[in-house]
Parts: sequence; C-alpha cells; structure tokens
Amino acid sequence: MKAFVFHGTGQSTWEDVPDPAIKEPTDVIVRVGTVTICGTDLHILKGDVPEVRPGTVLGHEAVGEVVEAGSDVRTVRPGDRVLVSCISACGRCAYCREGTYGQCRDGGGWILGHLIDGTQAEYVRVPYADLSVHPLPAAMDDKDAVLLADIFPTSYEVGVLNGHVRPGDTVVVVGAGPIGLAAISTARLFSPERIVAVDPAPARLEAARGLGAEAVADAREAPEQLIADLTDGLGADVVIEAVGIPDSFELCTRTVRPGGHVANVGVHGSPVTLHLEDLWIKNVTITTGLVDTYSTPTLLRMAAAGRLPTSQLVTHTFTLDQMEEAYDVFSRAADTGALKVVLGEEQHNAVAVRAA
Repeated sequence: MKAFVFHGTGQSTWEDVPDPAIKEPTDVIVRVGTVTICGTDLHILKGDVPEVRPGTVLGHEAVGEVVEAGSDVRTVRPGDRVLVSCISACGRCAYCREGTYGQCRDGGGWILGHLIDGTQAEYVRVPYADLSVHPLPAAMDDKDAVLLADIFPTSYEVGVLNGHVRPGDTVVVVGAGPIGLAAISTARLFSPERIVAVDPAPARLEAARGLGAEAVADAREAPEQLIADLTDGLGADVVIEAVGIPDSFELCTRTVRPGGHVANVGVHGSPVTLHLEDLWIKNVTITTGLVDTYSTPTLLRMAAAGRLPTSQLVTHTFTLDQMEEAYDVFSRAADTGALKVVLGEEQHNAVAVRAA
C-alpha cells in the first residue's frame, strides 16, 4: 500500500510500505477513506516529538471502512464505516477505568502516527478497536466526521472543559488555527459573555468571527490592551492557549484575571518561562493535557444534529496521493489560508442512472 512515512526531521515521503495485518485479537484493519493533517504532524516533522522514529507512518485521524476484525472485537465488524480516534484505549488499566484514555498504560494513548504506524495511508491497523473506533451515522459526511477524530474533542476537553468555561465568562483563545477555532465553537455551548480571538493572520481572525468570536486582536499589536478594555482591567476568566510557543503561553498568563484559568492545548517543542513571581499571588489555575476523547460520542451526536460547524473549518481538499502537496499547503497556512486540509476519495452524493 501507499503511506506517508516520516524519515527524520524535515524528511517525509508518500511511498510503498507493507500492508498492515492483525496482530492482536482486539485489532481491526481499516481501509482509509478520509484523513486530515494535524498541527502535531508538523511538530513531528520539525523534530519536536523525538519519540517518533524514522520509518513511522504519520497521522492519527481517519474515517474509513473496517475490512478485517480480530476475534475479540465486539462493537464493529467488516463493512462498518467508522471514525478512527486519535486515542487508543485498552479499557482495563487504571487510567482507562476513570476515562483518562490519553494516559492508557497498556499500549494505548496517543500511539497512532506516534509510537506505531498511523492513518495517513491506504490502510491502518487500529488497536483496541472496541474503544478506539466509532461507528458513523450514514448521513454524516466523511470530511465532517474526520474533524471529530482529534481537533473537536481536543479543543472541547483540554481547552473548554479544563478551562471551566461558564455562562457570562470572558474567554480568550490565543491562536485561531483549527484547534483555536474548534475551541471557539465549543466554548459557545456554555454561553460566555464574549469570546476574544488572538492571532496574527487576518484570514484566521475573520474565520474566528464567523464562528462566533465577538472580538478579535492581532497578536502583534498588544492584545493585552483590548482584553483589559473589555474587562475593565480585570482580565479574562478563561484563556485557552492553542499555539504551542513560548510567546503565546506567556500572553495567556498576562491576560488571565486573578482566580482565572489558563488551559494549555498547544504542543510545545521548546521550554516556556512560568512567571511565578507574578502569578503566585493571583490564584491562577494552569492546566495542560492530552485529549482523552471521552467526549467523542457526544460530539458525534451533536455534529450529526448540525450543532457543530465542522465543514466551516475545511478550506482545502486533496486525494490521498496528493499527501505531499497537502502538507505543503497546510504548513504554509499564513500564505495559503489553510485551516483544515482533508484528503480522501472523491465523494459521490448522487448516482446517475442511464435509461435503457
């Protein structure tokens, strides 16, 4: 089969690799129909995730069809159309028993495209299928469903829920890329008074407005002043970091109010200074986290009901064999305007029938 393979920092190719096979009775093999590229994949290519070994197939998000199932799989069978979650969960260890699937201690957690071959391929082996793939409603489009493999549960769980967004809050989202935009969308479910998006890219700020941000600020033009003006100098109740660089994290800690929450979602590849000399007296809560995907079934139901603006985040579509081009477009988002790029088979919503 063909797959997108990591060969070291800055090196990757779409190439021939062996087909995956069932290794454990809890595995399934999925024929990949649709995938997307995550900002974390770009971090891997930059060398920020050293656990990823050369030769690994990248990707941790997909929609596809189960073509083979191990003998212990109970919830899906060959022929089922499924969402492949970014997190695999054994369901037995102490962390899984409390729903903290991202910290699975029995070979799960974030492993696809990280510790084992991932989804940016024609086929993928998915371990612990009963908790790691989700059957999809027939009416849900692939390009909508694939956004629920990672960015929506990540933004919702690690950003909105960890940040304790409540009605009437001022919420600041630093970074209006896909994760930040999904955080804006899901924060609105809790009726905050206002959401402020911060980003240097005008196109992304415009997208943030379209998804419900009441105010936007250019990250290069002292957004602290706008946030102070909107909150009578107090600061934001919740600040969500959705970039993963030192400057954005420090901006979050400067703009949160005393007693507020900073929810870090971004993947950091370099050290960040924590200014406890300023923060120790402010009763600020800082949370970090890897998504657990316990919310995925709920988000799937909401998306099927039209309550999540998934399609608004997709700006570019490609076929699977255009993987290298898609990576180039996604990595140059400031120039290309890319939010989420989706790769997959051409979708046929209607079938023409020729009269006899």
